[in-house]
Amino acid sequence: MPLNRRKFLEKSAVTGAGVALAGAVGAPGAQAAEASGGERGVKRYAFTVLGTTDLHGNVFNWDYFTDKEFDDKDHNDIGLAKVSTLVNRVREEKGRRNTLLIDAGDTIQGTQLSYYYAKVDPITAEGGPVHPMAQAMNAMGYDAAALGNHEFNYGIPVLRKFEQQCRFPLLGANALDAKTLRPAFAPYSMHRLRTPFGRDVKVAVLGLTNPGIAIWDKANVQGKMTFPGLEEQAAKWVPKLRSMGADVVIVSAHSGSSGTSSYGDQLPYIENAAGLVAEQVPGIDAILVGHAHTEIPEYFVTNEKTGKQVVLSEPLKWGQRLTLFDFELVWGKGRWTVEKVGAQVLNSNTVQEDPKIVRLLSDEHEKVVAYVNQVIGTNAAEMTSAEAPYKDVPIIDLINHIQADTVKQALAGTEHAALPVLSQAACFSRSARIPAGEVTIRDVAGLYVFENTLEARLMTGAQMKAYLEFSANYFVQTAPGAAVDPAKLTNANGTPDYNYDVVSGLSYEIDIAKPAGSRVTNVRFEGQPLADDAKFVFAVNNYRANGGGNFPHVAAAQVLWSNSDEIRNTMIAWVKAKGAVDPAEFAAVDWKLTRNGTPVF
Repeated sequence: MPLNRRKFLEKSAVTGAGVALAGAVGAPGAQAAEASGGERGVKRYAFTVLGTTDLHGNVFNWDYFTDKEFDDKDHNDIGLAKVSTLVNRVREEKGRRNTLLIDAGDTIQGTQLSYYYAKVDPITAEGGPVHPMAQAMNAMGYDAAALGNHEFNYGIPVLRKFEQQCRFPLLGANALDAKTLRPAFAPYSMHRLRTPFGRDVKVAVLGLTNPGIAIWDKANVQGKMTFPGLEEQAAKWVPKLRSMGADVVIVSAHSGSSGTSSYGDQLPYIENAAGLVAEQVPGIDAILVGHAHTEIPEYFVTNEKTGKQVVLSEPLKWGQRLTLFDFELVWGKGRWTVEKVGAQVLNSNTVQEDPKIVRLLSDEHEKVVAYVNQVIGTNAAEMTSAEAPYKDVPIIDLINHIQADTVKQALAGTEHAALPVLSQAACFSRSARIPAGEVTIRDVAGLYVFENTLEARLMTGAQMKAYLEFSANYFVQTAPGAAVDPAKLTNANGTPDYNYDVVSGLSYEIDIAKPAGSRVTNVRFEGQPLADDAKFVFAVNNYRANGGGNFPHVAAAQVLWSNSDEIRNTMIAWVKAKGAVDPAEFAAVDWKLTRNGTPVF
């Protein structure tokens, strides 16, 4: 659906392509954070910026895939209801008027709660509901939020409706209208904090999103929006913000700090560029980092042009942490300057959920719990993903079986119908489980936690070998006589589980005693050595097909078919249609880990 040009231009005219917000709201009686300093007459003012990121649709400390309270090995808690309690405490301590609350993106995708209000009871329907994340964030008094790449997963209409429902701006200085190259969202917001000294502090928040959107959500944004690099757009906007009188410039960046890109050189822009922005662009005081799902309490980067230290902080994910940037300003020569800034994170597992947020969204929560517990079929034998990263297990075979079946049906009657179909799948969750007996929506949905869609690409035998070889980089090289600890065998060089693909339709071995690049052996198709010139239809998710993970050949391969429905939905519909699942019908050990030809397991 194309952007509504008239509304876009109206919005740009109203906001001046940004958002100016007069005065932080707060109780008039809040204590101003001021210090007289050691020098008589010196004016100082302190304030705090609170930050969240990668909330991914988490309001409550609840796992909709397991239907119980969230827990992990570190006993983290999740959700905005917990974060709200932390925010309230900080505001009480600092004074409401001396705080700002911002977010760094990936807000409306990730849980069945967010899925439900995008697809089942969509916010875009006439007279439809208000998105739970908008309700919670409005109630908490967010001041601004950057766009994340997952904001685009459900298409631009859902994102625009969410934007309308938020009482704070969604910022994206590097999300541009593809035709006009003007900002498609507000690039920045400007906030005034009142001080006891008559001169307000002007705080600018610049929002930057991830260039990878152009790859990962190509179907939703191609021809509509374009996403240049963070460094380039920060260099354009930060001087403007300073010239507009900003005393403090904060960047909210949906981009990690590592300087690397999962998509290699497919885009001329860096995926995880927050550190580069701090290093290259003068005039930034602090960066709220997102996207990478890591915890960075406080990290300083030296700007190469000014020598100034820029503080970065990333509050993990899902509302597990809350970042606090504490600023100390001093008045001199007719303006406020930052004298000191530091950062820390607070842990949401130290507090209870805010009863206000619980009351606000308990009805929505109950609706989603009822939805995900609908029974859609039966299963003959329990399947789990616990060993999926290092063994060929039936639960991953199920994904591949459904994908291959779906593609075969889609290509029936076409010129490619006679070609054999291969399929890829990854272990998205090591805790996925489909029990024996009744199967619910949440059982199937928990196996495929991303909003990926399905495509069919034309690949050769040689290309598939290269694909498998690249995937095998996931394993840590392990000598033939060394002890094997499954917990230490995977995720080599930080490769996440979702970037390790197994391929069905071929049989092969991965020799983990060999160095990366020469591990895949004995690749066979229907019992015979795989011919380099053999042709296959490859069932692959859109993230991988569009370059996610930087796997070879697939992004350039011919598209034979694509589907707009999420793979998760396809799987749910498939189980519903079949009524019964039996691993004996599709499970097979097609790949295994070896060392010099000897199986590891």
